[in-house]
Amino acid sequence: MSDSPAGRLQALFEGHRLTPTQRRIAHCMVRRAGDVPFLSSVELAELAGVSQPSVTRFAVALGFDGYPALRRHLREVAPPEPDTAEGEDEALNEYQQAVLAEIENLRHLAGLLADPAPVERAGRLLARSRPLPVLGLRAASSQARGFAYFAAKVHPDVRLLDEAGSMLTDRVDAAVRAGATALLCFALPRHPREVVEALEYARAAGLTVVTVAESAFAPVAAHSDLLIPAAVGTGLAFDTACAPMMLGRVLLEAMADELPDAQARLEEFDTKAAARGLFVE
Repeated sequence: MSDSPAGRLQALFEGHRLTPTQRRIAHCMVRRAGDVPFLSSVELAELAGVSQPSVTRFAVALGFDGYPALRRHLREVAPPEPDTAEGEDEALNEYQQAVLAEIENLRHLAGLLADPAPVERAGRLLARSRPLPVLGLRAASSQARGFAYFAAKVHPDVRLLDEAGSMLTDRVDAAVRAGATALLCFALPRHPREVVEALEYARAAGLTVVTVAESAFAPVAAHSDLLIPAAVGTGLAFDTACAPMMLGRVLLEAMADELPDAQARLEEFDTKAAARGLFVE
């Protein structure tokens, strides 16, 4: 963990079970690490897009009496000592190389996101589609399922399409009849023929296809209206997909930003979850 201001904030959050609303606040604080010790609870709430009481509850969840105590703690944290460079005496093994390759994929994704326009456009398309079908087959099914799980907490109607076969086109038709205007697809190698066929069908049915794939030159590119690439790791026997997963979460954030009631939905879920004792503290 880096000993930068952002790294110290992340270390502060580790070990705490945070609600989606609280994670949103934490994410905002990490992004504005240098400013946070000087922000009021109202200012932080506005930056994070949450209510002021949510900021207070967040500080209490971290073990402080309230937000002023948290802010005092952040102001009192001593500046880090300069890092001492250490040489690498041993060659990296294949597992380390695979991890570092994934880190490089994430760095590349961060570079692409310097232009947020494609993600913001995708967020608008996904937010406006009611229902929102999310497609992912075979290797990409876990990416689609993860996105759909979280998206359902802020979007009123998310429909997961993770099984191929003749029923797939029926479910696309049902989504179109219900008012869908866009489809989100996660497409990872090796690309199943059914994915290409499903995207062809979806576009013919009038849906705008947003695709997350490993490359702008993936086989699904010709069947997508907006493709955002996120590389996969190939250093192990089975491909790794940290960057596509991260891009999925970024798209979730962009979509939530376009849904005016997203934060209210999250806070309602938090309240009900607490009342039901849904999660173990």
